[in-house]
Amino acid sequence: MTNEKLKFECLTTSVNQTISLGVGIAKCLNGSEVIALIGELGTGKTHLIKGIAQGLAAAEVDANSNARVTSPTFTLIQEYPGRLTLYHVDAYRLEDARQLEALGFDELCETDGVIVVEWADRVRPLIADYEPITIHLEYASGEQQRKIRIENISPEMKEQLTLLYRG
Repeated sequence: MTNEKLKFECLTTSVNQTISLGVGIAKCLNGSEVIALIGELGTGKTHLIKGIAQGLAAAEVDANSNARVTSPTFTLIQEYPGRLTLYHVDAYRLEDARQLEALGFDELCETDGVIVVEWADRVRPLIADYEPITIHLEYASGEQQRKIRIENISPEMKEQLTLLYRG
């Protein structure tokens, strides 16, 4: 087993493709991962989390087969039990990393769940110690297109995502 960490980049052209990327990511998760999402408002962070939740069987699915996941803006942390428990953290309203620490972030990281942090750039000093998988989402040309860069991933995850986007 290697400790080598790699990058993966792709372009998604629809909400469904962003959700599918999340499902692909979830297939490679074993628990105790921290995922840091960084991107402007509307770049697809919540849709990506819907895919991760769907891939972990961690949320109810609606009539369109999409996981029912919402940004936990007012509760700050949502918990979705599944193959692995998904902890969805929204750091948008936090002023700094100390506020996330006060919410018990370190204790969450001691579980075997998966912690996904939206607006992770706001709490970077706290989550950096957990060597997160970092996902940057940004607008690309076209209304639905998003450029997505995933950093600090295992060779197995890179292989899985490359297979997903080859076809």
